[in-house]
Order: sequence, then structure tokens, then C-alpha cells
Amino acid sequence: MAGLSLLTVAVVYTGDAGGAWDAPWFIALPMVMAGLFLAGVTAAVHGIRPRGAARPSGRPGPGREPRG
Repeated sequence: MAGLSLLTVAVVYTGDAGGAWDAPWFIALPMVMAGLFLAGVTAAVHGIRPRGAARPSGRPGPGREPRG
């Protein structure tokens, strides 16, 4: 998410440098901060979601070896 927001800022300023549109200099800060916020939300949601929940069959999921 953070990388995507930085890529968006790069595209905006590339368009500004190429003359496609006029982007104010201060627009980068809110865009980067929004991207960092979304990255934090994504990390929090990923951390809350249970990982490797038990399957109904009792067998491990694909790519996992049984513990024993």
C-alpha cells in the first residue's frame, strides 16, 4: 500500500513535469500520508485475521507439513 501511494505520487509529478497537468508542490505530503495510513490499516487487519485456522478435516492446508 505504501509503495502504491509513492508510485502514485511519482506518476502525478511525472505528469506535472511532462506538462500533462499542473500539480501543486504540497500535494505529495497528503498522498504519502494517506498511503502510509492505508498500509497501517492493512497491516492491522492482516495481524487480526487468524492464520492457519484448523481445517474441518483436521489435515494441514496446502504447503504445510504436519507437526508431530
